[in-house]
Amino acid sequence: MSGQTVADRLKRLTESTYRHVRRMPRSVYERVFAGYGTPFRWLSAEFAASVAGDTLIALGLAGTLFFSVPSPEARDKVALYLLLTLAPYAVIAPLLPRFFTRFPGSYRAGLTASSAGRAALALLLAVGVSTFWLYPLAFTLLVLSRLHSIAKGSLVPVTVPGPEALVAANGLLARLGIVGGAVVVPIGAASVRWVGSWPALVVAALCYLLAALCAQQVPSPARSPAPAAPSRLFGSVPRLVRLPMIATAVVRFVNGFLLALLAFAFKDVDAPLAEFGALLFAAGLGYGAASYVSPFLARRLREEPTVLAALAIEAAAAFITAQVFGLTAAVMLAASAGLAWGTAKFGFDALLQKTTSPEQRGAAFTRAETVFQLMWVLGAFLPVAFTFSSTVGLAFAGTAALFAQVVIVSGLLVEAREVDPSR
Repeated sequence: MSGQTVADRLKRLTESTYRHVRRMPRSVYERVFAGYGTPFRWLSAEFAASVAGDTLIALGLAGTLFFSVPSPEARDKVALYLLLTLAPYAVIAPLLPRFFTRFPGSYRAGLTASSAGRAALALLLAVGVSTFWLYPLAFTLLVLSRLHSIAKGSLVPVTVPGPEALVAANGLLARLGIVGGAVVVPIGAASVRWVGSWPALVVAALCYLLAALCAQQVPSPARSPAPAAPSRLFGSVPRLVRLPMIATAVVRFVNGFLLALLAFAFKDVDAPLAEFGALLFAAGLGYGAASYVSPFLARRLREEPTVLAALAIEAAAAFITAQVFGLTAAVMLAASAGLAWGTAKFGFDALLQKTTSPEQRGAAFTRAETVFQLMWVLGAFLPVAFTFSSTVGLAFAGTAALFAQVVIVSGLLVEAREVDPSR
């Protein structure tokens, strides 16, 4: 074989490999978004960039006070943090429902404004992270983050081919958000470790700016001819959704309770920081797994059984962990809690998205998210205010999930009998 022939073959092999490498990203892109049009792709890019910005903000403002102070002081700080997470809903809950009901086209404007506003606030935080202005800026960031979440959820139905794709679309958005956050974690961690918070906050501002630009490409929903009048108790949440909403709220309550219970159980024995990290990683892994499990369930079940399945997962995991408590069992419990929350949330969001008109969708999401956050704070507050043994706390969590499951199944059966008295 001549040297020229070998050179030609190497050249052809190199060119062929290069062509395949160039086509690979496009191939992966088309495979991920198969069945979805351009609007959903823009919404996905917007959400991934927004989550990346949120991740960088969390890293830039992360402190170690919880780990560096005794448990009584840590409980006070955690209680203050819980109130802080609930405070934005005191601002948006009275205002957003009426605004979104009157101007359904404002969802895209809300998506854009919340991202652009967070970009500006991130830059201000980069300058004032060590000043008094940290607290009002961080609070405003939380408010805009909640506005973004509600606007995003309200726009998903506009960007998918049909109602049957909603659960899968919500799951795909969650996965892309996880990827967006994971990509910037090394940047933020390296910045905070070796330079300081300000580079992470500046990059967060760039991520939010990219999100705002992508949001401009997402279509606004068309106004429906005759929106239904909301009830006083549940606002714009349709009757069909109310029991699944209660089930999802119980899942959120149990999640908050388990998170705080495990955190203080590990802190009280001076567990290393790596073990806390393992719990958070497991919870994120479970949530990511739910983005795959939920579409599988949605093809075989209605949304209501999917939400109830989440309660069953949490009840079983809590009871099992109570018998063999330890790091491995706690990690499995955290993963199960993440799986349960993702399964319930994706199913509930899809049910709410397809049963509400565009005018009522933003108001319904606002009320639902407010209830979920209130339940999460209430659940997390119990281990903060009272000292539970691990066994008692886990038994309580499992019993609460099991009891809620029985009550909600009974309610669904009663509703079914009202619709069809022959049953």
